[in-house]
Amino acid sequence: MTSAAVEILGLGLGILGWVGVILACGLPMWQVSAFIDVNIVVAQTIWEGLWMNCVVQSTGQMQCKVYDSILALPPEVQAGRALTVIVALLGLVALMVTVVGAQCTNCIRPGKMKSRIVIAGGAIYILCGVLVLIPLCWFANIVISDFYDPTVPPSQKREMGAALYIGWAATALLLFGGCLICCCSCSQRDETSFPVKYSAPRRPTSNSEYDKKNYV
Repeated sequence: MTSAAVEILGLGLGILGWVGVILACGLPMWQVSAFIDVNIVVAQTIWEGLWMNCVVQSTGQMQCKVYDSILALPPEVQAGRALTVIVALLGLVALMVTVVGAQCTNCIRPGKMKSRIVIAGGAIYILCGVLVLIPLCWFANIVISDFYDPTVPPSQKREMGAALYIGWAATALLLFGGCLICCCSCSQRDETSFPVKYSAPRRPTSNSEYDKKNYV
């Protein structure tokens, strides 16, 4: 596989990860009701997300409500909101930077600057993966701690929702795609950093012509 194909593959994985982060950010299923003990059969299921909470009835009806106050939210929700929005914006920046410096585009002439721009785009994708991993692990830690805490009533226990798993998958795509872009660009730059030049010595002969032995 050529370096250009690997670069396109990394860009595609980065775009998929970026879309996955946006999807996870909008889904209300970061925490869901845990059906344990006496809560095996319930008439409703509670979903809690970064922007709203939803109540799903056993009949299939769903009612969602956006959080009224931002300052009254728990710190993990506020941090999750801020970091996922930042990652969504940085993902757009990484996409534009990578496309500008990609080998398949002619926005910039081939050279060291073009490789550096692509490496910057891959590094931004890696940064996005690290940033979005913070709220995901934070939420997972809180959910697991409350689930095994005997002081928390069974009706208030939660389980990890689908949004967390989507976010982890998006994180893996962002990290892997960013690493592919950076490694591909670094290898390409190493190949073109030290061009080999050869010039045969020119020594005039008595006949004012170059000696034939100087030519290879």
